[in-house]
Order: sequence, then C-alpha cells, then structure tokens
Amino acid sequence: MATVYPGFHKKVILSHFTQEEKTIVNRLSQDWYISRGGGRIYLGATSKYKYLLMKPVAYFQEMFNLEREIIVVFSPYETFETRTLDAIDWVAKRQQSLRVERICAVVISKDPAIEERVHSLLKSDPESPIVVPFAYSELSRPVDSYFIRNRFKNYFYTRDLFAFEGPLKKDLYFFGRTDLIHSVVNRHLSNENSGLLGLRKTGKTSLIFGISRALAQVGAKSGFIDCQNPAFHRRRWNKALYYIIQELNQQHQLNLPLVSEDEYTEGNAPIIFEREICQIYEKLDKRNILIIFDEIENITFDISPSLHWAEGLDFVFFWQTLRSLYQKLPEVFTYLIVGTNPMCVERATIKNKDNPIFNQIPFEYLPGFDVPQTREMVRKLGRIMGLKIDEIIYGKLTDDFGGHPFLIRIVCSIMNQISLSERPTTVTKVTYEEAKALFNRDYGSYIEMVLNVLQRFYDDEYTMLKYLARGDIRRFNELAAKHPRYTNHLLGYGIIEKSHDAFAFKLESVRDYLREEEKYKKLDLTPGEMYREISERRNALEPKLRLIVRNQLLATYGPEEAKERVVRVLGGNKRTQYSAMAYADLFDPEKSQILFDDLRKLIKKNWDCFKNIFGYDNEDFETKLKVINKVRVDAHAKTIDFETMSHFRVCISPIERQVEEFLG
Repeated sequence: MATVYPGFHKKVILSHFTQEEKTIVNRLSQDWYISRGGGRIYLGATSKYKYLLMKPVAYFQEMFNLEREIIVVFSPYETFETRTLDAIDWVAKRQQSLRVERICAVVISKDPAIEERVHSLLKSDPESPIVVPFAYSELSRPVDSYFIRNRFKNYFYTRDLFAFEGPLKKDLYFFGRTDLIHSVVNRHLSNENSGLLGLRKTGKTSLIFGISRALAQVGAKSGFIDCQNPAFHRRRWNKALYYIIQELNQQHQLNLPLVSEDEYTEGNAPIIFEREICQIYEKLDKRNILIIFDEIENITFDISPSLHWAEGLDFVFFWQTLRSLYQKLPEVFTYLIVGTNPMCVERATIKNKDNPIFNQIPFEYLPGFDVPQTREMVRKLGRIMGLKIDEIIYGKLTDDFGGHPFLIRIVCSIMNQISLSERPTTVTKVTYEEAKALFNRDYGSYIEMVLNVLQRFYDDEYTMLKYLARGDIRRFNELAAKHPRYTNHLLGYGIIEKSHDAFAFKLESVRDYLREEEKYKKLDLTPGEMYREISERRNALEPKLRLIVRNQLLATYGPEEAKERVVRVLGGNKRTQYSAMAYADLFDPEKSQILFDDLRKLIKKNWDCFKNIFGYDNEDFETKLKVINKVRVDAHAKTIDFETMSHFRVCISPIERQVEEFLG
C-alpha cells in the first residue's frame, strides 16, 4: 500500500460543514488523510447527518491493521440516538464500490456523554462494528495527537472480537463459507432442494443468515422456520403447514388475508397450503421462495421431543405434502433442511411406510475451515485487537481444532486474554500452546457439546472414536470394515480423516479430550503399559486419599483425638515415633511414613467419617483398596496378566470417581 500522509485531497469540499465542524475536520487532518468530503445524510424528515471519509496514515495502519477508508459521521444533536449508526450503514452501502472499512467507523456528536451512550448501546450488540466516539467539544479545541490515538486504542484493544457465542446474523464478522452459500443459492435458483449438516457450533445458523442475505441481494426470497421452537414442533403435521404459511406472511410483511388455523384439517391442509403458498408467491412478484428448516431433528421420527413426530406418522404426512407440492410447483418454492443428524434422509422406511425424502434431498456436511480461511478470520480480527499472530499458528489452529470456527474463536479469545496488555503485541507459538493447554483444561464442555450429536444418536460411531483415541486400532478397523456408514458419518462431520486406508483424527482437540477420557480403557496392553498404568493411577490416588483422611478425621474429632486415632492404628514403632508430632505433620510424606495400606486401615477404623464419601459398603470399599495395593506390589515382582489388570481397573475406577467428586 502506498504511503499515506496527513492532510486533504485536493478535491475535498467542506462547504456543507459548519465552522465548528470544519475546525474538527482540520484537527483530524493532522493525523489522517481526508480523502472525500462526503455529503449529507437524510434519515427521515428530522434526522440529518454529515459524513466524510478519511484514510489511515502509517501509524494507524500499523497499530490497528487499517488500510481502507474510514467513515466519519457527524451527529449535530445534543442527544445521541441509535439511528446515527444507521447513518454509518447508509454510507457503507452508498460507497460499496470503494475501499471502505466496514468493521470500524468514527462518530462525532454534540452529545457530551457520547462515549457512555455508545458503550451502553454497543454492549447489547456483539455484532456491531467498532465505533470510536468523539464529542464536538473534544475536537473543536486544541488536543495533541495522542488524544485521538488513545481513543482508538480504547475502542480497538479492549473488545474481544473472537468472543461470539451465538450465531452471526450480519456479514461483518462472518468469514469463509462463501462457496457453500453460492452453492445453496444456485441450487435454489435452479429450483433444487438442499441439505446442510454439521456438528454443534459449526456455524450452521450463521450460514443460514448468510444464505438469506445472499438471496436478498439477487432479489430472491426466503423464509426461516426454527424447528426447535415448540410453537412449531408441538403442532401436528397439518397445523405445522399453517405455521409455515403464517411465518412467510409475517416475515415478508405481506398482510395477506389467510384462512384460520382451524381450517387446516388433516384432509384439507395440503389443499389450503398449496393455495396460500401460491398467493404468497404471487405477492412476492413470483419469486421462488426458499423455505429453510433449521434444527430439523425436532420434527424427525424417533428423535423429536414431540411424540407425534417421534412415534407417529406426522413426519411422513408432512413431507409427503411438501414433496408432492414441490414436484407440482418447483417454481414456487424449494426447501433447505439444516441440522446435525442426517437420519431424516438416510432411513428408507418409517414404521413400515416409505420415507418421502429418503435420498431425495442432496445434503452436504459443513467443511471445517482450511488454513487460508482460518488465517483470514484470525488475522483480520486479531490485528484489529492489536494481536500480531505468527504465521505458524494458523496451521496449528486448523490442525488442532479441525477448522472448527467456533473452537478456533474460543482458543483465540484465550490467546487475547493471556497476551500482553500493551498493544500491539506478537502472539507466538508459546502463547498459543499456553492457550491450548488452558482450553483443554477449562473448556472440555465445548468438546462435549460438539460431540453431543454422536453421543445421542450415533453410539456406535462414538464408540469407534473412543477406540481410535485410546489406540485400539484393531477394533476401530474391524467396525470400519463391517459398517462403512459409521466412518462416513465421522468423515462427513470432519472429526476424522482417511489417508491410504488409515484413519486419524482431523479434529485433534477431540482426540485429546477422548484420549484423556479413555486413557485407562485400552484393551490391547503390553506388559509395560499395564505396569505404567497401575503406577500412575495408584500414585495419583494416594495423595488425594491422604488429604481426605487427614481432613475428615480432623473435622470430626479435632486435632488431639484425631492424632490419637492415627497413631493408635499405626501401632508399633510408628506410634512411639509419631506421638510427639503435630497432627498436620503426620500426613506430610516428607516427615512421616503413612503408607497406602495405613490409609485403608484408618478409613476402616473410622468408617463413619467416610461412608458419605465412599458409600455404605465398608467391606466392598476395603476389598477394592486391598486389590489396588496388592496389584501394585505384585507388579514389581512379576508381569501382570490381563485378568488381573481388568480387576484392578474395576476396583480403582469408582474410587477415583468418588475422590474427584468429593474434592471437586
């Protein structure tokens, strides 16, 4: 980009600005290049604004990753109103052919409380652009260059642009998926239906909004049906058709005089639906309507939360109607189904009835971001926040998180939190690895959420993933060979990938999560692996048991009696040796020797202190502890067979769980 210097373009016209506003523009020109004088904006009869465009000089380019022209809107009102932001949108649309920055803008207002009002307004809208506010009074008097720079820092560097939890309704922070949007739009314009499937939080709903925007740009029409809304899935199939018509009528503000819901009887619903959707089609200037069904699982047989869809034939009758009318009226409407589960188009029969949409709707899985798409999103947002990210990190983000945009954003948000507060700053591989470790430690619930569809609907596929994570490759390959559809699902969701007849995790964060969950469940163990597992688990359990025993005895009996009970159980030389020690020192491995078996004895002798933690079967608990201790001793002397290893796992697993639940 050519070097830009502060000042004015020679053709800038400022005649429509007041003298105070000209003073402000002159002040801006000391740090920016005023490229266009803009003009007036009329939003209704009473709202009038002025605007100009300015280019960033080298400092602002470097600090905030700004290259395009910035919109500056002047609001000459004493009280700031939200429609001022509409003025920004108005300018952005008017200047579409120019290199105008969409993510940020400047508002200069006569409201002295402009900062507070903008902060309050944008706080409720995470998808809003970055708006840097100034009051007239601030810029109409002499200020140094750092005043403007610091105001930009306050609004760029304090906002986490990665922290989006919900779907993106606007295109401002929407990245990737352009090819997929065009594919669906082109299919609709060719009067063809489509399906999109993906794991939770892969951006399906954001993609729907992107499709609707793309359709609107070419004058096409769409209607959104949220299938998880009880107002829809609690209705029977015939009344669900009425709901669709009502939504189309309302979403497009057509105000058509439609028939009442009561007239949508099972016998008449298909006839009335055909008549009324044709009326809507005519009212929309004969533009084909894309009906989008989001969260399709909610009206799918076997898995819908409403019994008439899950156990009855409502799914059959509903799709018989839509498919029949689509075949009759392909120029009137098409449909797009979106969800996590392809069951609705994969099963041929439903309760001995043909599935009307079996293999009738071509669907595709949402692909993960590739490295260029990850780089585009992370680099753009990161640099605006003052984060210069090493090139190597884009590839690692894509590999570790399988191109899953939501998970990538979470990790980047963590990187932002742990990076230096002084911006701009460089994010290195070290920072990334720290952020990834924090994600693995604190955000396992997000991985569980992503895997939820497999856990709920595809138990066999989920089991295969666990085999692959814990290294039971033989069992994974046996199922893959016997049931190719299982791996088709896993490949489609982008969790695994295949190369030269070998499978591996593509979503490596899922591998790490499952590996931790399954690390002590592998079946094909070598003798060395058995011994290592026994040592790891027993050595991890002992200090936690030691802590529980110490605290429970102390809480129940107080330090003196608790100490007496401990030394009494230890007996012999230990009783004499430890009697003079403080109670806390008895459980300090640096100062005393209370062994694993001593802990078993203490728990047994004082069972009332521990029964609420370990259950009410004292003998069963004691037997488990004996096995854990004995297997470890035996492991030093001989090779452990698989039967003994299995018994050890059966004994230690529930105790580990009880200990973790108690200690939190």
